[in-house]
Amino acid sequence: MTEPTPRHTQRVRVTASRRGAAAARRRPMATALVEQTEVGELYLGGLLRAQLRLALAIVGSGAAILLGLPLLFALVPETRELRLGWVPVPWLLLGVLIYPAVVAAAVFYTRRSERTERRFADVVGGTSER
Repeated sequence: MTEPTPRHTQRVRVTASRRGAAAARRRPMATALVEQTEVGELYLGGLLRAQLRLALAIVGSGAAILLGLPLLFALVPETRELRLGWVPVPWLLLGVLIYPAVVAAAVFYTRRSERTERRFADVVGGTSER
């Protein structure tokens, strides 16, 4: 029996990549959002979650204060009798000072929400107005 003769092939030295190969194209994130790709959905979901967390934090804080003050007045009767001058403190807190607190919470929410949207626009590649 004869052994098969090994094939000898000519060696090729590679010194550079092919010139005709197309470079990989990077797609802008805005295109991924418009075309509703998985990456775009991921970024949009992150923005929505961030805004939902912010909204829940503001609503939760407001609810805790609005429900906590009457609960405090009910559980600790001495707080109902406190007066600041001739005005009872519960009236002052629930009737007057709550409105500036709501306005401050609204301003805080608006600024944080706008900042989150500007960061999202920077990541996506859009231009922010500020």
